[in-house]
Amino acid sequence: MIVTILNVVIGGLLLGGIYAIISVGFSLQYGVARVLNIGHGEFIMLSAFLTWTLFTGFGINPLLALVISSSIVFILGFILHRTLYRSLKKKSATLGIFEGNSMLVSFGILFIIQNIVLLIWGSDIRGYSFLNFPVTIGGAKFAANRLLTLAFAIVLSFAFYFFLVHTRLGKAIRAAAQDPEAAGLMGVNINRVLALCFGLGAMMAGVAGALISMSYQITATMGLEYTVIAMIVVVLGGLGSILGSFIGGFILGLVGSLVSYFEPGLAIVAYYVIFMVLLLVKPTGIMGR
Repeated sequence: MIVTILNVVIGGLLLGGIYAIISVGFSLQYGVARVLNIGHGEFIMLSAFLTWTLFTGFGINPLLALVISSSIVFILGFILHRTLYRSLKKKSATLGIFEGNSMLVSFGILFIIQNIVLLIWGSDIRGYSFLNFPVTIGGAKFAANRLLTLAFAIVLSFAFYFFLVHTRLGKAIRAAAQDPEAAGLMGVNINRVLALCFGLGAMMAGVAGALISMSYQITATMGLEYTVIAMIVVVLGGLGSILGSFIGGFILGLVGSLVSYFEPGLAIVAYYVIFMVLLLVKPTGIMGR
């Protein structure tokens, strides 16, 4: 019985760590930059394939490959916002119109990235072995790479939260999220901060993609599922709340692990049920205001 509980709880935390990183990135992109990025999962998928290529093709350690692939995805996200989304915002009469238009544009980005990956890497399922030996915790066995993923997720999430709370740039990001006009009057370069937020959101997705590639098989069509999960976690944690996304990710991971123990095929269904109930009962989420 104890082993079963450990399997469910630790398994949920392992899954929740990935969900937390993904959702923190999505929260930055929508909660601050106001871009409902339906293509968020494609940054995850792209980074996963870049990590796979760097390891299998060039022998680069996946932890070093993680830095390279997430940096590439950050640059891509930053450039996309500075060019495409910034121009779109200038031409949108209201914030609501911009949000709607940006969501439609992100659908286009989704299909562009997905088809580029299909052209380069094909539709085959990919995977590699890294730290794939068992570690025993209280009688329950877990792969070392998944425990590494959990540790990495926790450290990164807390480091990122510290960055937002205690650094000058982090305070500028929070100010831009609360009131962009007032932040601009106080000397914050809003366009640069929003582009950084979008790029950092993409980078967090890139980190998650690299970690996913260490523990799971990857495909060119895996992105949309993670986008949906990110949306659910952000609603669960509270729109725009980084801490809420972190907490929500682990809660959803625990729920998914518990449901999967009884019926693996119902995990995604359980996520959607939570999403719909939250929208009806507490749309502000756990940490939302």
